[in-house]
Amino acid sequence: MLGRKNKQSNQTNQSNQSNLCNTCHARPRYVENGYQHPYCGRTCAGKNSTNLLTTTAGNCVFCHVQPQFVDGTKTHPFCSKTCARKSKSSSTVPNPGSLSPSVSQSVRQNECLMCRKVPKQGPHNYCGKTCADNALGQAPLLLEVPKGHTTFTSVEDQFRVSWRHSTNCPTVKAIYKIVGSRASMMSYDAYRKAVETRENFAARGRSAGNENRRWHGTTRTCRLGDNGQTTFCSSTACSLCSIIKTSFDLNAFGKKTSWGRFGRGIYTSSTSSKSNDYSSNQQQSPWKAMLLNRVVVGKGHKLLQDNTSLTAPPAGFDSVLADPGQSLNHDELIVYTNDAIRPSFLVMYAI
Repeated sequence: MLGRKNKQSNQTNQSNQSNLCNTCHARPRYVENGYQHPYCGRTCAGKNSTNLLTTTAGNCVFCHVQPQFVDGTKTHPFCSKTCARKSKSSSTVPNPGSLSPSVSQSVRQNECLMCRKVPKQGPHNYCGKTCADNALGQAPLLLEVPKGHTTFTSVEDQFRVSWRHSTNCPTVKAIYKIVGSRASMMSYDAYRKAVETRENFAARGRSAGNENRRWHGTTRTCRLGDNGQTTFCSSTACSLCSIIKTSFDLNAFGKKTSWGRFGRGIYTSSTSSKSNDYSSNQQQSPWKAMLLNRVVVGKGHKLLQDNTSLTAPPAGFDSVLADPGQSLNHDELIVYTNDAIRPSFLVMYAI
């Protein structure tokens, strides 16, 4: 009889221990909506997750039991869509601020710009399709890129290196990822695909459609971008908000200037300091705004002299490349169709 009681007592103790936090082994595991998490809270989750958000091989970063899913080309952080989905709502995914300094820095450098919980996938700004779809569902949208993030560094470096005027390059204060509507991005992607199909740039080691990142300066009548301000204004005079919300529109050509050196087109430059000349504030602000855009250059036609009558690139070309020389001190890239360009980043910099 005594042996039976001891056996029952041992079973009870084992059951109680199995319900204890995997880290402290003192408090019960956190239960949410019927699901029992491995830890009692974020603190213990953080202590037991040195490699939680940076693991590239081994077990699932959520359940820690099943192996990570390998699709043949890369290893995903989770074993399945179920664990990936649970991680989005789970309290066991630590806040970057609760991790050790080295892990926290690694997370901030690569975190998904939407959920801010798990690493982004490769060159993309999101951890997966769910976050990408969530961002598109809320478009138009600005997502602030934290300083130290790989995306922040990439854009900041391009701004600094392409500042070619004799003035000192201003300090970049904030960068925002611009999320355009699904329909807008689909039409851009379709145009890029058509150019790529015709010219086969990828086979020559270039990006699809010969896509490049180019600067554009414009008028800002509000305080968008200042100190985390991400609410668009409704003023039709605010070119910045209009471009971010609906992208570029050739119908706006000529509203600020009566002519274009290379005709009726959308103008960008690889020189950030040149685009700075076109960036202006209508309200007092210590910062200025500039757009970094994705542009399908395709097959560019080089020009050295003005041609104000152009409404399209010469036959057989997709854009005009105005090189410095006779008419210009710094380069310009001009496209003549709305679908050849989309705003990608809003860069705020000190005046």
